[in-house]
Amino acid sequence: MNTLEQKNVETVTAFIEDIANQSILEKTDQFFATQIAQAFTDRHYTLDEILVQGEKVIARIFMTGTHTGNFAGNAATNKAVKVTQFREFRVVEGKITEHRGWFDTATLLPQIQAK
Repeated sequence: MNTLEQKNVETVTAFIEDIANQSILEKTDQFFATQIAQAFTDRHYTLDEILVQGEKVIARIFMTGTHTGNFAGNAATNKAVKVTQFREFRVVEGKITEHRGWFDTATLLPQIQAK
């Protein structure tokens, strides 16, 4: 891995460990992020794997938490969950310029016994 790629990995890792775990994303107007924040108030994100190629960084992240609020029409169950997220970033000159995320609801919903 070259120095640019190492710096891009460091930028994304800091984003996940600092920004995501401090709930800064939920202060945006993104509906899904807000819904996760309300349903899993004790959520924590852990970086599992990271791949980098130039400006593109892809991260596999585990979110763990307790289902303590409404999620997708499902009332709180107080069940512990572990869900995979994939996030794709574009890092230019040390700054994240693009960010997309995919959340594995197919494994989440059975964990909260969704109807």
